[in-house]
Amino acid sequence: QVQLVESGGGLVQPGGSLRLSCAASGSIARIYGMNWYRQAPGTQRDMVAAIDSGGSTNYQDSVKGRFTISRDNAKNTVYLQMNSLKPEDTAVYYCNADIRTSPLANLMNYWGQGTQVTVST
Repeated sequence: QVQLVESGGGLVQPGGSLRLSCAASGSIARIYGMNWYRQAPGTQRDMVAAIDSGGSTNYQDSVKGRFTISRDNAKNTVYLQMNSLKPEDTAVYYCNADIRTSPLANLMNYWGQGTQVTVST
């Protein structure tokens, strides 16, 4: 089975930085898109940043210029560098990836367990 394990969340003051990591493990033949979502209390889960297998990226407008998504294919890991954090960035951040577990398997979507990011004084 495939597992996405997230780390790096925590409490940070406005203007501070955090780096989230998400490592995929298990039976993996190929990882396609890797994404970060976030969900604040009482809101829907929205995509924050995405990166495809070729390295092309896409960001939610509210984080452009502040967040950077990257991936290390050798480590099956995606990162989210978050700078100039604002209170409105407070949310549970979820890792998401499209993965083929074997060359003949169907492409499937997987989620991490989520990690809390709190931006507050």
